[in-house]
Amino acid sequence: MATRRELTTQQHIALHDGLVIPAHPLALDENRQLDEQSQRALSRYYTAAGAGGIAVGVHSTQFEIREPQHNLFEKVLRMASEEVDRAGLTRPFIKVAGICGPTEQALHETEIAIELGYDTGLLSMGGLGQWSEAQILERTAKVAEKIPVIGFYLQPSVGGKVFSFDFWKEFANIPGIVAIKMAPFNRYQTIDVARAVCYSSRRDEIALYTGNDDNIVNDLLTVYRFQIEGQSVEKRIVGGLLGHWAVWTRKAVELLEEVKKVRQNESISLDWLTRNVEVTDTNAAFFDPAHAFAGCIPGIHEVLRRQGLMKGTWCLNPHEQLSPGQSEEIDRMYRDYPHLHDDAFVNEHLAEWLE
Repeated sequence: MATRRELTTQQHIALHDGLVIPAHPLALDENRQLDEQSQRALSRYYTAAGAGGIAVGVHSTQFEIREPQHNLFEKVLRMASEEVDRAGLTRPFIKVAGICGPTEQALHETEIAIELGYDTGLLSMGGLGQWSEAQILERTAKVAEKIPVIGFYLQPSVGGKVFSFDFWKEFANIPGIVAIKMAPFNRYQTIDVARAVCYSSRRDEIALYTGNDDNIVNDLLTVYRFQIEGQSVEKRIVGGLLGHWAVWTRKAVELLEEVKKVRQNESISLDWLTRNVEVTDTNAAFFDPAHAFAGCIPGIHEVLRRQGLMKGTWCLNPHEQLSPGQSEEIDRMYRDYPHLHDDAFVNEHLAEWLE
C-alpha cells in the first residue's frame, strides 16, 4: 500500500502564490495510437515554458485512456512524470493526476498516481450525477486520506453538476483539500465556492484556481471579499489549471506574472478588461462553445499541430473532430491576436523537445 503523499513546503508556497498548470493533451498518430515522441515533447514544452505544474489524465488527456481497449492511463502518467523528473527543475513543480470514477476506481487511480510520483489529485466529480452530495463528500474524504486533493467544480454542460453552497463549505473542511479548481463557467457558482472557502477554518490552507475559460483574466484579477461573523475575509483566485493553457503556454506564464505585479495596485487599468475579452475570444476558437464544446479537444490539438508539437488532431473517439468553421476561427485568432501566441518560442526549441 502506497503511503500518503504530502506537498513540500516549497510546493505549498508556490501553489498559493499562483501557478500556470496546463491540462496535458494526448498525442496520437494517424492510427489513433499513442505518439510517444510528441507526448514527451509536450511535457518538455510545458516545463520549458515556465509552467508550475501539469495535470495528466484529465479531460484534455481524454477520459477514454481508461478504457480497457486503450489502457493508457498509467502509461501517459508515467511518461509525463519521467519528463518532469528529467527536466531537473530548480523551481517548485506540482504533478497533478486526474482522478475519476466511483470511490473504488478513484482510490485505485490514486494509488497509481502515488506510485508514479504525483503530488496531488484533481478529483473529478463528473459522471456521478445520481450521487448525493453526502456520498460525494465521503468519496472525496477517502481520496484525500491518500493524496492532497484539488477539488473540481465542472460545468454541467460537459458532465458536471451544480452543488450547493453548503456542499462547498463541507468540502473545504475536509483535511487534505489543498486547492479547488472552479470551472462552472458561471459567476454565481464561482462566488459560491469562494464564499464557502472563506467560511471554512481551513481557508488559508486552500488555494483557489480558475478553470473558467470564459473569464480567465478577470478571475485572476478579482478579490473576493465577504463579511463573516463581523470580519472581512478575502480570497483571490491565484492561478489556473486549464486546458486553454495547454497551448501558447509561454504567454500564459508571462500573463500570470504580469497579473501578480498589478495585483498590488489599488486600481487596475481598464486595458485588462480588453485583455480578458481577447483571451476569452481565443478560448472560444479553441474550445468551440459555438457547437456546445464538441471541438474543445481537437481545437487544442489543432494549435499544437500548427506549432509542430503534435502530428494531427486525432482523438481516441473518432467522432471528436474540429467543428465546421473552427479552423477558420483559429486562423482569426492568429490574425487578430498575434501577441498572444508563443510560436517563436516553440520554433526555437522544437527540435530539442522532439529528440
